[in-house]
Amino acid sequence: MGNYRRPRGRSGPSSATNDTARRARPPRPADPRRTAYDVLAAVRERAAYANLLLPKLLAERQLAGRDAAFATELTYGTLRGQGTYDAVLAACSDRPLDKLDPPVLDVLRLGTHQLLDTRVGAYAAVATSVDLARAVAGPRVSGYVNAVLRRVSTRDLGAWLDIVAPSPATDPDGSLAVRYSHPRWIVGAYRAALGDAAGAELAQALEAGNARPKVTLAAFPAGLPREDVMPPDAAPGRWSPYAFSLASGDPAPLVEAGTAAVQDEGSQLAAIALSRVPVSPGAVSPGAGPGDGEPERWLDLCAGPGGKSRLLYGLAALQGARLAAAELHPHRAALVADALARARRNAAAELPEFEVLVADGTRPPWPAGSFDRVLVDVPCSGLGALRRRPEARWRKSEADLKELTALQRDLLRSSLAAVRPGGVVAYVTCSPVPAETADVVTDVVAAMTGVDILDAPAVLGEVPAVSAADPRFAQLWPHRHGTDAIFIALLRRTAD
Repeated sequence: MGNYRRPRGRSGPSSATNDTARRARPPRPADPRRTAYDVLAAVRERAAYANLLLPKLLAERQLAGRDAAFATELTYGTLRGQGTYDAVLAACSDRPLDKLDPPVLDVLRLGTHQLLDTRVGAYAAVATSVDLARAVAGPRVSGYVNAVLRRVSTRDLGAWLDIVAPSPATDPDGSLAVRYSHPRWIVGAYRAALGDAAGAELAQALEAGNARPKVTLAAFPAGLPREDVMPPDAAPGRWSPYAFSLASGDPAPLVEAGTAAVQDEGSQLAAIALSRVPVSPGAVSPGAGPGDGEPERWLDLCAGPGGKSRLLYGLAALQGARLAAAELHPHRAALVADALARARRNAAAELPEFEVLVADGTRPPWPAGSFDRVLVDVPCSGLGALRRRPEARWRKSEADLKELTALQRDLLRSSLAAVRPGGVVAYVTCSPVPAETADVVTDVVAAMTGVDILDAPAVLGEVPAVSAADPRFAQLWPHRHGTDAIFIALLRRTAD
């Protein structure tokens, strides 16, 4: 991918007259540009996930090496830059963008990304975009696409931003929204989440959402040590004792072997934090047990697709505890069961049995007080993982949060009911947005009796992750920690 991408704003586009690139033939189904277009169209038409669809198309169309890297760069680069590119296109088009046929707009965005943020020459970028537009929208649009993209090619990205971005003096959030390609409401939500640090860090946080993340994996706590699992060129994680990142290569062999699983380091820290808290007041060590001689029972309430369940299973086994995992959707529950079974087969010793349930966490089949620890990684906006799923920023709106936060409150209440007095709940989201993090926890706790909010940053120890909303909450950030923007709150049930 690095061979294609141009550092933002540093150099202008190649001259169309001097470019010697040969005019492309009409796009073939296996052409990288057509593959990228097909992913963009699927994201728009049926809310597909780019990170799931693109690898499938690359395999089906036998795209590998540079072609696969180019298709990946075009797909993710266009999705990340969509807000910026739309501002530029609006300045170059004599038609409102919302009046264009969607396939034409997808092609224009792809072409603009090539012109402003890759090393593809201007002639090749324009010519291949015209051919692609003709293939997906018909010949009548070719002249329009050619004219718009030729206007885009007259300036580099930095020059265009000086023209199309609002003034930071009069509209700071609007300026950041265009410059860093985030909807304005997300800029405002990040500003609120960062609190007093927003002045110094907001631009960094938005920029981190456009960075390409490394592939991070987790060794199994009850399996081989991380050092024995890591490939030679991998780097150990900064915070989790099980995390490591690949410099290059495919993680599939490690995953298929069951020795590691793809999992963000922040997600690993959420499971680790839950495992560290004593389950009853006055317990002398983590895993001290419920006090009746029985092994602890742990629950992963929203378990699919199984990454946190796998880590929790290993952590539970090390403490002599048993794990149950609940998932609403049967196909995702099957993924959880497969992940746990694969980890168990590769464990260093015989592990306890696990249980996977197909169950609605808001209407649980288990009696109240059945568990000692519960992890509830609630469905959320995903705005903490925009570097991995860039389309999420365009798919979600501020209005969507109301429905999400209602579900989040229900699941947190259910989790607190599921633990016995002295038990602990970890409330986790992949979001820094206060409406679905701190606000959910404080509102639920305020309406209940017998619940204490614990000091999550103290439990995490060496990880400096104090939330601006409340120092008892932990908030990770890509620009600070190199993780997704994971929120962690730890709660103890003190009474029925």
